[in-house]
Amino acid sequence: MKDRVGFAMGCLYRFGPFEIDPQRRTLSCNESPVPLTPKAFDVLLFLAQNPNRLITKEELLQAVWGDTFVEEGNLKQYISHLRKALADNSEDNRLIVTITRKGYQFTADVVLVEAADIPKRDAAQVTSGVSRPGIAVDAKAGNENSRTPALTLLESSKVAVAPRPWSHLRIGAVLGAVAVTLLVAGYISWRFRAAPPPRSEKIMLAVLPFQNLTGDPKEEYLADGLTEEMIAQLSRLHPEQLGVIARTSVMGYKHSDRRLDQIGRDLSVQYVLENSLRGNGDRLRITVQLLQVKDQSHLWAQDFDYRPRDILSLEDDVAKAVSREIQIRLTPQQQVDLTRVRPVNAEAFDAYMEGRFFLDRDNDGDLNRAASYYEQAIKLDSSYAPAWVGLSRARFRQADRGFIPHEVGQRQSREAAEQALALDPSLPEAHARIGQMKRLVDWDWMGANASLQRALALDPGNSAVLFGASGLAGSLGHFEEALELVRRSIALDPLNAATRESLAQVCWAMGRQEEAEANFKKALELNPGLPGDHEWLGLVYLMKGRVPDALAEIEREPMAALRLQGQAVVYHALGREKESDSALSELIAKYQTSAAFQIADVYAFREEPDKAFKWLERAYVQHDGGVASTKWDPLLKNLRGDPRYIAFLKKLRLPL
Repeated sequence: MKDRVGFAMGCLYRFGPFEIDPQRRTLSCNESPVPLTPKAFDVLLFLAQNPNRLITKEELLQAVWGDTFVEEGNLKQYISHLRKALADNSEDNRLIVTITRKGYQFTADVVLVEAADIPKRDAAQVTSGVSRPGIAVDAKAGNENSRTPALTLLESSKVAVAPRPWSHLRIGAVLGAVAVTLLVAGYISWRFRAAPPPRSEKIMLAVLPFQNLTGDPKEEYLADGLTEEMIAQLSRLHPEQLGVIARTSVMGYKHSDRRLDQIGRDLSVQYVLENSLRGNGDRLRITVQLLQVKDQSHLWAQDFDYRPRDILSLEDDVAKAVSREIQIRLTPQQQVDLTRVRPVNAEAFDAYMEGRFFLDRDNDGDLNRAASYYEQAIKLDSSYAPAWVGLSRARFRQADRGFIPHEVGQRQSREAAEQALALDPSLPEAHARIGQMKRLVDWDWMGANASLQRALALDPGNSAVLFGASGLAGSLGHFEEALELVRRSIALDPLNAATRESLAQVCWAMGRQEEAEANFKKALELNPGLPGDHEWLGLVYLMKGRVPDALAEIEREPMAALRLQGQAVVYHALGREKESDSALSELIAKYQTSAAFQIADVYAFREEPDKAFKWLERAYVQHDGGVASTKWDPLLKNLRGDPRYIAFLKKLRLPL
């Protein structure tokens, strides 16, 4: 039974110390009543039922007053009354946030409980978000109080492969990953239930790559897919207590004989999961072992055999086994999520994994192959949202690297990301892609923040999403926050060279040159061919006065556009103006449609402000992704005292 504002009879809504009782129409704080007028109560109830999303003024007026005409000023008075009742007075940490000219957002972490059964049951999460994220989105553009929130919440999803010839084994394997996920999470939860670790002492686990023991080399992508699936599932189960190392960092141990204790030191983990798969006729056997790093002891091991006819009952059997043997308690929402199967065409899944492999290699030919495989996956199964996300990433990277026309690549990237989100609104990677497009192309900081919030709410243990949130904080000039977020990402993905590079960039922007140098070197140690890193390190040397070292490092840069930019800058610093002009002319001739921002960098460093601002405007018109770094880019330092620089920041709606 629901009334106009849609509350469920017999349920309470809790957030922080507050509790809303829709049936009694009361608000309490730590069990003490908080007086509200009837309409103010209805407004608050509707906000609590729709947390962490934009609620337009029209939607709110319709929900509370129906077709009755109410002036907008009256709604503002009720919002003001609610803020006072909630002691919600801090502009940069509000529960009810005003989104200028649009509406409101309720930012609390709301929990729904049944009023008649409160002592007997755990609260069920009904929303996404955190308690009072610190972003003042009602402030005017440029308000220094705007901050990017760091979120933690739990939601889970999975991918299963639809039955096709030999794909029965694939279905069993993917579902088997879910089964093992639950059992392992249950074991860890059971083992530490007596003394749960403090939040600052999270248990860290590495899922090592599945060993393909089927005898068929073509099944390597299946093994990789199982690895990725298990990591994804585990990372979503207990993010507050359990940290799971990301795929990028563990894949380096594929076919490796590295000792367990060394892996533990490399990844800073206490536990390792070893996995293998074998195929025999119509069966697939998955073997899983949980090992403790400190003494290399086997804590738990099990084999799982699957037959095609058993697949439909597999997850029910796993849930029963977990409940009986492990006695782990999941929230009702988790139980629903973990038993939900999303069928996928087996061949599409294979093509998707091929695309992922080539995307990771990140050069012109391999990016083109990655895009082709993603398109093949989409052709085989147009409803497979992860393939659309992969295509979005590949196209954006091709455009950013200048391998395809900039405008075309960005448009195709956006269309693919929007299609992924339309197909699966619960896919965190889709929200993250939209967030990146809004940050790097639209410079829609509030929209980017909302998308990244949603991605983190769906998958708080996702290192890539934390990486994106760090980038947003850096764009806004909130360097301490960017530093904290990227370090969290590194903790979950310590061997990812790109994340380490991002940490170095933040340190460079903050003037912490020694840390920047160390982290750029670490990134190159992890991936010597990482595009951009040699130029970055060379520029750090330049800032430290090591100009010859800077030139030598920049000469090693594999990406031509960045190498030319670095040469133009360093030759100028050496007083070799003809060579600087030559490098800059070549940069303009070959890359003006994809590197306008880098060209502006050179002119700014050479103290040619008129030309620098001309190219900044071109970068703006071209929606150059580099524009998102305007506020922190050290090469633009010479422009910061120019009124045109302040005007450009205002044009981008960036804080001054």
